[in-house]
Amino acid sequence: MVDEAELREQMIDAFEDADYPVSSPMDLVPALPDGPGTKFESGDFSMTAMELNTKTTGGDFPYDDVESLVDDLLRELKKQDEL
Repeated sequence: MVDEAELREQMIDAFEDADYPVSSPMDLVPALPDGPGTKFESGDFSMTAMELNTKTTGGDFPYDDVESLVDDLLRELKKQDEL
């Protein structure tokens, strides 16, 4: 079972150092600790940042802060039945 709070924390940690506001997913890549290969894992969920970008609509850019970005990503993952 996926711990959404744990996943949220991992995503915030990975994306928080981006230079906000960000206008596209490519603006996030330099902030990722392992680039597009950065993994987000909880329970039986495991997805790299690159997979996250391909499995979701990519969000509603631009984003002014990490919290709204992560909220949208998690909402989209739920909508896609990934969580």
